[in-house]
Amino acid sequence: MSLPRIDGLTSLPVLDHPGLLADPVGAALVRWAGSQRTAVVEIDPGLADTAAMSEAYAVPMEAGANCLVVAGRRGGEERVAACVVRADTRVDVNTAVKRLLDVRKASFLPMDRAVEETGMEHGGITPLGLPSGWRLFVDDRCLSMEVAVLGSGVRHSKLLMPGDLLADLPGAEVVEGLAV
Repeated sequence: MSLPRIDGLTSLPVLDHPGLLADPVGAALVRWAGSQRTAVVEIDPGLADTAAMSEAYAVPMEAGANCLVVAGRRGGEERVAACVVRADTRVDVNTAVKRLLDVRKASFLPMDRAVEETGMEHGGITPLGLPSGWRLFVDDRCLSMEVAVLGSGVRHSKLLMPGDLLADLPGAEVVEGLAV
């Protein structure tokens, strides 16, 4: 089986390169059958943010899949979810996420807290290896991506996988209209 590729980046078998992954991401990949169709690519850590990477490596924005962490409260209970949307869209926090979490107000989790709770670096948060109890929403438009470029949990690499594989991520809930 061939690995997903993006011109200008060297695709490596993800399970053979644990040093290019955050620990929780590596642990999740070992347990996930989709890892056989997932590659890791090394990048300059200063270019980990989506727009910078897109420009530096000539990766179209529509190939990026951003993972954003949101939270809201209902009856004193906090509800947290990671949302995967194409990089050329924005997660619909005020309508779709509020409805899905069944909360009055949803907002992005502060970055320092997201980093601490995921064990991943800012700019590298990914839907693999998330804390238990967090929901995972994937915008349905991501499934048609030929190759989705995702965080790897660290800033010095990215994951590449066929977009349809996002539906098979552990706990994934595919949502129509998650992004605008």
